[in-house]
Amino acid sequence: MTFNKIVTADFCGLTGPAVEDILALSASTAVIHNDDPESDEDLIRRVGAADCVLVSWRTKMSAEIFAACPAIRYVGMCCTLYDEKSANVDILESRKRGIVVKGVTDYGDEGTNEFIFAELISLFKGLGDRKWGDGSSELTSKTLGIVGLGVLGKMVAKTALQFGMKVVYFSRTRKDDMEALGIAYRDLDQLLQESDVISAHLPRNTKLFTAREFALMKETVVFINTSLGQPFDADALFAWTANQTGNYAIFDLPGSGTVTEECAKHPNIILYPHPSGFTREARIRLTNKVYTNMLDFLAQR
Repeated sequence: MTFNKIVTADFCGLTGPAVEDILALSASTAVIHNDDPESDEDLIRRVGAADCVLVSWRTKMSAEIFAACPAIRYVGMCCTLYDEKSANVDILESRKRGIVVKGVTDYGDEGTNEFIFAELISLFKGLGDRKWGDGSSELTSKTLGIVGLGVLGKMVAKTALQFGMKVVYFSRTRKDDMEALGIAYRDLDQLLQESDVISAHLPRNTKLFTAREFALMKETVVFINTSLGQPFDADALFAWTANQTGNYAIFDLPGSGTVTEECAKHPNIILYPHPSGFTREARIRLTNKVYTNMLDFLAQR
């Protein structure tokens, strides 16, 4: 079985041999877009009469889009579907219309984990134009607080242990497997007061770090966010980095949320202007999983 027509709504980053396999699932010529739509009208024009739409995390597939494109029967999210509330696809509306939505998981974590420790080592050693504290410093004996201990959070925690860091975590649920490794649970306030480095791994649209939380942090703290979105209050963050010269924030492009341009103006914010996990290897893993999801959907028709 095949789809009538496959369209990518935006630049999904698909690559590798599985791309040809995906194209072969379209009865009519598939349309691959290598840029993002400029408006809802542009998105509607792109989707047209397609019954299969592939979309990244950047483009919103709203109820209005589904109403204007009634042929859609499958949406392949080329990103992680954390939960319905944080998704860029209107899951409730798609369910009402009988549209199947599938996301992928665990494709970019390796690259993001490497990014986090590359930036930390550079900052603590002073390898770039910024340096934490006085003189070159090691990660050894520093306390890493992880907020959100999912797949990536666990990967970061295990890597930190290899560097001799003390690791504590806050999560909605306790993680017995990680606590068995010596990683200690803390409530959020305790974690903020104890940690030298704080790394956030939270669902999109989560708002957790306000002026109160930044005020609880120690002096000379490194705050890292590689979550999809902005779990911090921007004004509180900028005030925090400005008031304490020893405080640093490290973001990749998704982690800077809606304030990327402003972040780039602050000397104590280290901004990587790309998604840290979107490596070539990650894109291949992503493409393979998108293809597998499409096959599973067609097999059930």
